[in-house]
Amino acid sequence: MDNIAITKSTTLKEKYKDPSELVFGRRFTDHMLQMDFDPENGWHDMRIEPYAPVPMDPASSVLHYGQAIFEGMKAYKSPEGEILLFRPEENFMRLNSSAKRLSIPEIDVEQALFGLNELLKIEKDWIPAARGTSLYIRPFIVATDPFIGLRASQLYKFMIILSPVGMYYAEGFNPIKIFVEDEYVRAVRGGTGFTKAAGNYAGSLYAEVIAKKKGYAQVLWLDALENRYCEEVGSMNIFFVIGDELITPMLSGSILPGITRKSVIQLAQDLGYRVSERMIGIDEVYEAHAGGQLKEIFGTGTAAVISPVGLLDWDGRVITVNDMKTGPVTKLLYDKLTGIQYGDLPDKFGWVVKVQ
Repeated sequence: MDNIAITKSTTLKEKYKDPSELVFGRRFTDHMLQMDFDPENGWHDMRIEPYAPVPMDPASSVLHYGQAIFEGMKAYKSPEGEILLFRPEENFMRLNSSAKRLSIPEIDVEQALFGLNELLKIEKDWIPAARGTSLYIRPFIVATDPFIGLRASQLYKFMIILSPVGMYYAEGFNPIKIFVEDEYVRAVRGGTGFTKAAGNYAGSLYAEVIAKKKGYAQVLWLDALENRYCEEVGSMNIFFVIGDELITPMLSGSILPGITRKSVIQLAQDLGYRVSERMIGIDEVYEAHAGGQLKEIFGTGTAAVISPVGLLDWDGRVITVNDMKTGPVTKLLYDKLTGIQYGDLPDKFGWVVKVQ
């Protein structure tokens, strides 16, 4: 478990000067982690090396058949300067769930956590301390077998790269505008919608490009069978505050089981809110708005954490939620969750892991 080769970079990058200027996913740290798989040795040769391009054969399976999965995590710096991770084991377990669905060999969760800890100790100076900033962690696995033929790859590469980031949306923690997509679909039950497969996101890009040209930050996807039931937003799970009920679409196989989603449900229940995981039609949302019962909408995800939604556009019918202002439920859950993540509030749930 403690066998990891470390090669330090001899040319370090210039770090950010002002954390408030960080944008999401543009800058990367000095080092990365790699591990390889082959049928004879299994996962082996875990190593930390200088961040650099990765040589790849043009026939590599991932380039032709899309065997690629990933995760998104964050490291935070506590007021005492400690490195904090938020439920990292959950992320690696979900990576294995994605791996199983895409016929990729599963990784050892403890080994992955060990490698991540070692990488973070080397890159600790890259972790910003300002609220709204963090070190984004991107573990991923790609198929590297140089073979053109439709079968599962025999060779794979597991990697982790790191990126200091600010807020995910340009709006920051302000309500975003969302376009409800009722022509294209993201996923169907029995497919790969519950995984973080790269192809899921590739297939969503066309609709998101159209939405952004219209001035919307994201797309809200509806179910593939009836084009009626709310599923998720491109980078987030979705929640609705209707009356005194907090509602989120139930996991049906086509929705990503978000770790932030799971945490928000538990946190909200602990705070005394009535939380329902069930099917919710977009028509129900609009009817609740017409009746004055739609109080708030927000999304949850690692990148955005919690993002308020202030406007929906469904088939040209535009509704504004809470006067385009962040609602009290959204604000409370955001403050509580980020307070735990940054180490400002007690962690009664045991979610936060300190890097030793």
